[in-house]
Amino acid sequence: MSLPVTVTFMLADWIVKGLTDGTFERIGGVIREVGSKRVITWLREVNSPPSKEIFLATQGILQVSSAVSILNLGVSVIGFVVIAQRLKELEQRLQQAQKVLNNINRKIDLSFYANFRAAIELAINAFTMTKPENRRSSALQAINRFLEAEHIYTEYTDIEIDQKSQIADEYLLTLSLAYLAEARCYLELEEHDTALRRFQEGSIAIRSRIQKYVKLLLTFNPAVYLQPQFRGQIDLRRLTRIYQWLDPTLDENAVFDMQRMNLFMLAQDPNKWVESIPAAIWDSKVDWVGKAIWDDPKPQIYARLPKTLEVVESMIETNCRFESYQTEVQAISQLGISFHDWLKLTPSTEIKPDGAELMYIIPSKPLEL
Repeated sequence: MSLPVTVTFMLADWIVKGLTDGTFERIGGVIREVGSKRVITWLREVNSPPSKEIFLATQGILQVSSAVSILNLGVSVIGFVVIAQRLKELEQRLQQAQKVLNNINRKIDLSFYANFRAAIELAINAFTMTKPENRRSSALQAINRFLEAEHIYTEYTDIEIDQKSQIADEYLLTLSLAYLAEARCYLELEEHDTALRRFQEGSIAIRSRIQKYVKLLLTFNPAVYLQPQFRGQIDLRRLTRIYQWLDPTLDENAVFDMQRMNLFMLAQDPNKWVESIPAAIWDSKVDWVGKAIWDDPKPQIYARLPKTLEVVESMIETNCRFESYQTEVQAISQLGISFHDWLKLTPSTEIKPDGAELMYIIPSKPLEL
């Protein structure tokens, strides 16, 4: 059967042109028209490890770093084995955090990660079964466990965000994996409508919490990120992209106007910002242990801000990738392709060029999804 898509390792010149002149934009794992939001291309990694940075050598037009997000660009390349790997990374990060938090008698509940891992193993086993009835029964058992994980990590996330905690992002990412694992089960069962609904419901739950977390990390005075010492690291354009995720109507001028008075206030009284800084960036009970009370913490606090902004960008990228998974599911249904055929898509005649880390799935005409 001839499929209504072209799969290639090369980014077409007309797409490069659209990205250059601003007609197209990359949002998560899709390239789409800026105005109509119609999907032009899906991006899919080609055997790329999660920590490896991918830079497409098209004169810097499209840069995708898989290191900035715990999620892959496409739902088709983040199966249960990959989800298990990501979950292990998050659990290890929380274990490291526990060693630090022990100093203030703060305990992290890691017990449910074992249940989450068991659910993933159940899903993996389910989809290796040959009898359809056994396959479906085991998959539904796994789904029930993923639903339990969603409820638990939603509660954990809310608690940590309310406490302005330094581990809120780990629980947010775990929550994303729980929704993803559940939706992936439905896709494996070819239940596209249910998978899409769960992605949509997950997007609402995840985005609202990431928004709250991003605003927390921006602090009450985001102009702190525009201090002269960050010249060459953080510029207004970078801060604008974050604000545009929160409110797409904003441009650089609007963002600058928002920070104009903030810059003045920060210069007048830098201690006011330090005194109000959330624990998610700096927790004196953890980060200032053993320091003399008369020492100035500002240099160490400011030194953390570039990394903090990377966390903000990472969370936004993760959210964009999660939301772009919906377009994949919608495309599968609209194009009349089964999920398993979608997984098998690959260039039919092209030989993979050396260094190629992405392939592009291009519909015969832009899709309104």
